[in-house]
Amino acid sequence: MKENNININIGKRIKELRELSDISTDEIASQVNMDEQTYISYENGEKDIPASLIYEIANIFNVDMGLLLNGEESRMAVFDVTRAGEGVSVKRRSEYRYENLCRKFINKKAEMFIVTVNPKKEPTPSFNNHPGQEFNYIIEGSMKLFIHNNEIILNEGDCIFFDSTHDHAMIALNNETARFLAVLM
Repeated sequence: MKENNININIGKRIKELRELSDISTDEIASQVNMDEQTYISYENGEKDIPASLIYEIANIFNVDMGLLLNGEESRMAVFDVTRAGEGVSVKRRSEYRYENLCRKFINKKAEMFIVTVNPKKEPTPSFNNHPGQEFNYIIEGSMKLFIHNNEIILNEGDCIFFDSTHDHAMIALNNETARFLAVLM
């Protein structure tokens, strides 16, 4: 599926939830701390929707993030197995690709992703923030994490736990792809 179609489909699901909840675009934009026009552009599928924003909107509407990503209700209550390579992959931004590792478990207390960060010739960090906390474990490569006026180099096997309400961004280092496990809580 093309990235634009993914944005349009996610935007439609978000819009439907918002309208069913009788919440205006201005109200939800305020709740996610952005201007209304930017929010509307996400809802219309005109801009890439950051995974952190999808996570935040899912929490506002008290739905599983999987419902917004792929339109499927979560049904598993005891366990959910995701086989290698079978996570829901979504390319959210040009520099990141997310693979949701647990899409069917209902009432999750966290979201788990394998995030791939592609190297760029002139890397400019793309900052985001979201409610809660985040844990990152570097599986492959090296990356630089920018958070709260800090630049932290993380190599394979390193991990970090942080308050994700602070603006943060990652870039791949050494002109190599970096992959990490991200757990959003």
